[in-house]
Amino acid sequence: MNLLDLAPVIPVVVVEDAATAVPMARALVAGGLPVIEVTLRTPAALAAIRAIAERVPDAVVGAGTVRVSADVSAAVAAGARFLVSPGATAALVEAMAASGVPYLPGAATASEVLALYERGVREMKFFPAEAAGGVPVLKALAGPYPDVRFCPTGGIKPETAPNYLSLPNVGCVGGTWLTPSDALVQGDYARIEKLAGLARELR
Repeated sequence: MNLLDLAPVIPVVVVEDAATAVPMARALVAGGLPVIEVTLRTPAALAAIRAIAERVPDAVVGAGTVRVSADVSAAVAAGARFLVSPGATAALVEAMAASGVPYLPGAATASEVLALYERGVREMKFFPAEAAGGVPVLKALAGPYPDVRFCPTGGIKPETAPNYLSLPNVGCVGGTWLTPSDALVQGDYARIEKLAGLARELR
């Protein structure tokens, strides 16, 4: 499984109520976005991952905001099929590499990319994308790292996503706009499905 090739946008989701996880995931899949990153930012996150993994077989659910090795083991035990971290330390990368599932460690600078490159990593999360310089930085990184591909995440919007997706070293982008908090609270899953469908057409 190559995460960067499954869909142009990976929804980056914050789940406050685990009861919303399954209908949300079904809406995203129906809209054409099967890869779902549930961030480990709330107490409901692991339960949400477990529910999606068990009840939405067409979804490829993973854990985001993975920061320490304990996050790795907890996420995989819950059923996460991939891991995403906002940054990378040697210990965290070692834990993710040993997990047996695909992972996207975070990098924002040429030195951070190089540290991961030395460990054999060729697919990374570029975060925080907009704050770190966005498209111009990714274009510059393509020179010394022509064989590295990125999933830029952070501040990307539907209007700017195509600028990233047009780059040869970008496989997909992470998007937080696909599951608005008000839509989740109101149970407006049709809106989420529509947003996913529009995102699916960005490339």
